[in-house]
Amino acid sequence: MPDSAEASEEALEIVDIVLEDDRWEDAGLPAMAERAAHAIGEWLELGAFQIVVMGCDDARIAGLNAEFRGKPKPTNVLSWPSTEFEPRQPGTHPDPLEVEELGDIAISYDTCQREAEAQGKPFADHAMHLLVHAMLHLAGYDHIDDEDAETMEDTERSILGKLGIPDPYLEPDT
Repeated sequence: MPDSAEASEEALEIVDIVLEDDRWEDAGLPAMAERAAHAIGEWLELGAFQIVVMGCDDARIAGLNAEFRGKPKPTNVLSWPSTEFEPRQPGTHPDPLEVEELGDIAISYDTCQREAEAQGKPFADHAMHLLVHAMLHLAGYDHIDDEDAETMEDTERSILGKLGIPDPYLEPDT
């Protein structure tokens, strides 16, 4: 088994970025997505993989949400895994992946900004949380039931903590 430095060198994340909203360029989405993908790859001990991240606005994500989920309204982030996942016991981690393409993600600048402001969080921290969240969906995590939600949130906290981002589920002090 290689040591962590060797494993880190072997892991190759390719993040294709599609910017449909220029505000994402100014916000640093390409670097954030690369950083999130690297953290996910290390945490889940993935080999080489590829994802596509589209930075868009509320109008675009509302159209995608209507088309793919039947919900004609904006949302913060959407994900499309490239793999069909086998059912698993609630609260358990998905089986390790051995795929080259994890899938695609769309993230809305407008919703991300509104949520960050409403929650009193830095925009970059909230965007990173949403990217990690969506990438975990690509790896088979979900939050359909309470046990799965707890597993996913614990995994998000661990990954974000390694990135120096505070627990996104803590209520801000009032």
